[in-house]
Amino acid sequence: MKIRGIVRGAAVSLAAWAICLPSVVFSAEQAPAPAVVDIAMADGGVLHGQVVDLQGGSAVGVPVVVKAQNQDIVRTVTSKEGRFEVQNLRGGVYQVAAGEGQGVYRVWSAKAAPPSAQKTAIVYTQNCDKCAGAGAGGTLKSVLTNPIVIAGVVATAIAVPIALANDHDDSP
Repeated sequence: MKIRGIVRGAAVSLAAWAICLPSVVFSAEQAPAPAVVDIAMADGGVLHGQVVDLQGGSAVGVPVVVKAQNQDIVRTVTSKEGRFEVQNLRGGVYQVAAGEGQGVYRVWSAKAAPPSAQKTAIVYTQNCDKCAGAGAGGTLKSVLTNPIVIAGVVATAIAVPIALANDHDDSP
């Protein structure tokens, strides 16, 4: 009977650990490479962009970083409308990061851009405190990936079965 309780406790503990591990551990697939979007710059090497939240609201005052080959090229901040502008760029592939969002863009001069190229680089950010109309809280992901929360879940998953197994009500 005691061995059965130990085996049950071990099974519950193993299940708790499996729930806490990210699904990436069990996945054999790698995340797909981000899609590259063609952008036509304005004359003079000007890249126009806008940062919006997932509800379409403007992301006001959000820091924007333009990178090339993992090196920062330009840092700027979005305007009241969530727009940003970067001047004196050359054609090439750039990563634009703003808030929690990012995108990869193939930037073309106005004359060399393919007909399907967009005029504005749009970066979507999930949650930012400075977005227009945004709430004050963080995301569920940030809470669930907090090591203290994970430790609490694991400790509870271990302690509850042990407490139930050891609860011997000897009263008549």
